[in-house]
Amino acid sequence: MTRVTTGLDILAADPAPIKGRRWALLANHAAVTCGLDPARAALASAVGPPTRIFAPEHGIDGVAQDMEAVVDEHDDLTGAPVRSLYGSTAATLRPRSEDLGEVEILVVDLPDIGSRYYTFAATMDAVMAGCQADGVELLVLDRPNPIGGVRREGGPVTPGCESFVSQIPTPIRHGMTLGEIALLLQRERYGDLDLGVFTCRDWSRAAWWDETGLPWVPPSPNMPTLETAAIYPGLCLVEATTLSEGRGTTRPFHLVGAPWADAETITAGLRALDLPGVAFRAARFRPEYGKHAGRACAGVEIHVVDRHRLEPLALGLHVVKTFHDLCPEDIAWRAEPYEFVSEVPALDLLTGSPEARSCIEDGTPFAELFDEWRDWVAGFEDTLDGILLYHR
Repeated sequence: MTRVTTGLDILAADPAPIKGRRWALLANHAAVTCGLDPARAALASAVGPPTRIFAPEHGIDGVAQDMEAVVDEHDDLTGAPVRSLYGSTAATLRPRSEDLGEVEILVVDLPDIGSRYYTFAATMDAVMAGCQADGVELLVLDRPNPIGGVRREGGPVTPGCESFVSQIPTPIRHGMTLGEIALLLQRERYGDLDLGVFTCRDWSRAAWWDETGLPWVPPSPNMPTLETAAIYPGLCLVEATTLSEGRGTTRPFHLVGAPWADAETITAGLRALDLPGVAFRAARFRPEYGKHAGRACAGVEIHVVDRHRLEPLALGLHVVKTFHDLCPEDIAWRAEPYEFVSEVPALDLLTGSPEARSCIEDGTPFAELFDEWRDWVAGFEDTLDGILLYHR
């Protein structure tokens, strides 16, 4: 196996682009060199400390839970101030002009996991807007898409469903790297931005993370394994319901259930669908935090048996629909605000339109919706000339 070289390792080996310049960094704990040194420490050792560090959701050290506000802090590794770009209001999701005032070049190194609603790419989008407005150069240090860069699933975001989890103009499973998304955003939104991308060496689009020779560092508290990332583009949809998605257990997104569910009935219903690439086990679990914390839940555990046949978005929708069909008196849609939005159902924000929710509520098969999404993805792929940086 030839080990992939990330953009970070390339810059750390030759930091000339930032040497002698006032630089800032958007990164977190999982942005590491091949030797597992944090990006902020490796680059500071090479050229001196950054002017400022920007941190995405979960914070610079990745300890905050989902949708938990993170405050500004001080980085003990570099001595730099850390500006949180995930606070208690929507206004905190973007950098302030005064944060960029002394910055000449802002370096981005964020470990994305290949899903539109994983918020790191949206944070990069907000930083790109700030850099263009304030004349700051942006440099993205690219990393492989951990679930591969070949397959895409999902549809567009329709008017009225825009949010922090639907901010990127890609399918839900986007099949792109962060550097490629940056190029797409530059073309679509930030034509005046001075953007550079340090591409990975020796990465093929078809390769998953465990085929890169790089160590897996969980980029957020509930993304412990590559297999979790593989199902996340679909199982994140459980967040839009009153079901537990397994947060507060050792199997987040693999375990789905609630105190009122019947594990055997749900599991039988899902097995009857004969979905590709997965198997289901009746399960009971007790979340230690999150939904139904401290209560015994019944439901299902999802096992990936063939990741190349897996269709995670369809899987997630079928899981939600099965619980809805079999427990109609108990399940409900999330009532609390989702990513700072309260007036639009969370499932609509995640999927980009009300259509999937309507299918579930009306009992309409997903087939027509999936066909529409596949057609849209085909059209989206036709727009990617000059954007994709890697060959299959």
